Amino acid sequence: MIYVIAILTAKSGMRQAVLDAFHANMPAVHAEKGCIEYGPAIDAEGAGRFQTKFGPESFVVLEKWESLEALKAHAATPHMTAYAEKTKDMLANRVIHVLSPA
Repeated sequence: MIYVIAILTAKSGMRQAVLDAFHANMPAVHAEKGCIEYGPAIDAEGAGRFQTKFGPESFVVLEKWESLEALKAHAATPHMTAYAEKTKDMLANRVIHVLSPA
């Protein structure tokens, strides 16, 4: 199993547009061989002082893949290339963490 935590920060006022493009791409990703989980999350409200927020322009993509090979195949798909092209001018920063179980 491979886990991915991707932290995407949109340019000011662009988070919803990036999320809209992300949601439009999700069915194609969910249909990929080896995709177990793939979805966005934003800061929860009301969690209290212990929460460290990502901020109003950021969202986190939580992913699970059957294998590193499945993740690499995902990254090379035409729909991911198209998504990257569509959102590249809307993003201020992108950080991707690829993890394995400890």
